Amino acid sequence: FEDIDRFNGEHDGPGIILKIGAHCGPSIAVTLNDNLDYFGQTVNVAARVQSLAEAGQICISEALHSAPGVSEMLAGHRVVAFDAPLRGVEGDATVYRIMRG
Repeated sequence: FEDIDRFNGEHDGPGIILKIGAHCGPSIAVTLNDNLDYFGQTVNVAARVQSLAEAGQICISEALHSAPGVSEMLAGHRVVAFDAPLRGVEGDATVYRIMRG
């Protein structure tokens, strides 16, 4: 967050606004015409989690939130857990929204 704010403050014009979603798990990586692309349920879940983020926010899945070292990385950030349906995934999923400040 701080790096994006700093970049936007140092440059004229419209600022960069990101909304990020992340998940972890296995995927299939394919290189075609010098482009690397990823496929599988992990990629689909990451996209669904990203769609829940607002501009300037990061949303992560339960799987990523519980991965080793992630809690330490989030120390000092306000993290709000909520349940949401993810298209293509049975039942609601717990998603964590990482808030600024």
